[in-house]
Amino acid sequence: MAKVYITGSSDGLGLMAAQELAAQGHEVVLHARNDQRAASTKAALPQASAVVVGDLASIKQTKQLAEQVNMLGRFDAVIHNAAVGYHEARQTTIDGLEHVFAINVLAPYLLTALMTRPKRLVYLSSGMNRGGDPAGLDDPQWEKRAWNGAQAYADSKLFDAVLAAAIARHWQDVLSNALEPGWVPTKMGGPGAPDDLSQAATTQVWLAVSNDRGAETSGGYFYHQQPREPHPAVHDEALQDKLVELCRRISHVALPT
Repeated sequence: MAKVYITGSSDGLGLMAAQELAAQGHEVVLHARNDQRAASTKAALPQASAVVVGDLASIKQTKQLAEQVNMLGRFDAVIHNAAVGYHEARQTTIDGLEHVFAINVLAPYLLTALMTRPKRLVYLSSGMNRGGDPAGLDDPQWEKRAWNGAQAYADSKLFDAVLAAAIARHWQDVLSNALEPGWVPTKMGGPGAPDDLSQAATTQVWLAVSNDRGAETSGGYFYHQQPREPHPAVHDEALQDKLVELCRRISHVALPT
């Protein structure tokens, strides 16, 4: 059985994936933003072996979160699920960063760089990645552009897929993939979302633990366990390296090679 850590697993798709993994007999470690949410998270899945706590909007707390997880030993898989959505107003984090970029992009980069390297990495993107703008890396904090929450989210989901591809290229001993769960009726997706919620967590679970040949790949992008083509920029190695370097400069944490 596998040992899996899932960010943003106090509710929504993260908790659904955790419940599915636990039902299959895997060891699951959950994540919550604060102690209050940690208590309710543990109550939602008592089988979880631990709940780690940290606010991904804070570089300091994200680093501390990586330390907490590393103390639990090496994981077979990490699912980078945590995200904020496209209805957000522009906010600035304690570090002075635009918070969609900080939570959706910088946090998974930091955890990837600082955690003991797992066997598999799974990054949640979105179908909105195809509307992302690669040029957003030139203004990731939205200091030059008029704020557009939907565009900020689309850019962040593009960069999540780019990060997954970059890791697959640099870490050939790790299976690194991205996926879109579909537009499903979660808190983020809204009640009118048309896709099947019962299938929403299946692909991340499959990529994290399955021995199916299709899941034992790297550098892929998936939807409902099938390959799907993301934004063409995901395959741009120069863009991959630009994103990694940007995250390094902001966080002062280099990606181990």
